[in-house]
Amino acid sequence: MKTNDYVKYMTQTIVKYVDQPKEERKRNRIEKKQTKADFWYRWFGILPYILYSEIKKKRRFK
Repeated sequence: MKTNDYVKYMTQTIVKYVDQPKEERKRNRIEKKQTKADFWYRWFGILPYILYSEIKKKRRFK
C-alpha cells in the first residue's frame, strides 16, 4: 500500500468515526467488549480453554 493510499484510508476512517453520534460510538464500544473472547481462548487457543472450563465445572459440582 502506498503512503497516499494509507493516508486516504486513515482520513476516511477518522471522518467516519467522528461523524457518528456519541451514543452510537459508545454502543459500538460496549458491543465490541462483549463479543471479545475469554482470556484463555485468546492467549492459548481452544484446547487449554476447554480443559480450563471442564476443571472449573468439576470444581463447582464438588
